Amino acid sequence: MSASILYIEDDREIGGWVSEFLRDKGYEVRWLLSGEKAIEEAASCAVAVLDVMLPGLDGFTVGQRLKKAYPGLPILMLSARTSIDDKLQGLEFADDYLTKPFHPDELAARLEVLLRRSVVKSAEPIRVKHLSVYENENRIVNEDTGEEMLLTGKQHQIFMYLLQHVGRVMTKEQIYESVWGESYIEGDKTLMVHIRYLREKLERDPANPEIIETVRGLGYRVRA
Repeated sequence: MSASILYIEDDREIGGWVSEFLRDKGYEVRWLLSGEKAIEEAASCAVAVLDVMLPGLDGFTVGQRLKKAYPGLPILMLSARTSIDDKLQGLEFADDYLTKPFHPDELAARLEVLLRRSVVKSAEPIRVKHLSVYENENRIVNEDTGEEMLLTGKQHQIFMYLLQHVGRVMTKEQIYESVWGESYIEGDKTLMVHIRYLREKLERDPANPEIIETVRGLGYRVRA
């Protein structure tokens, strides 16, 4: 069965050719002109593609509501906005961000990556210190309190990437290029900011992290 894509784009010309291209690739496409029915339509979709500039609720608001309703739903944002502030705003909840104009083959490739990451994994939780990580449900539970730890899309990707290489030091370049799909630029603080937010959510004492360790001059690693 082909994957179903929720696609929200108010520009009929762009929406038409993107929908046709994705259908030719074998996807089922549910194209909406606004985000009003996004929550209902997303219930049976495997991935969501959202334009930022939408009538009524903008793409950021729609994306945040979708992530709250369906934490495991991969979200890809599309926008003509190229500023770092806009990208960071989108990546607070989205799993990827593609700027316009874009080549349809790149969109298809990014969707394939997001879909591969969302494949159901083992139901047995991974224990890391006081955390239980349920990969198949995209859930992390603090066993000290019983509370679920809510992460943004990028925070979740970073943590899962480090968890896949538990005990190994992963460089900033490796993490950034795996999660963002772009070359790391020396001096970029984006990853460091995301690590700080991750620690604030996951660590018992963010100032003295037990889980995500900084290895000075090299990168980061997760301690089992």
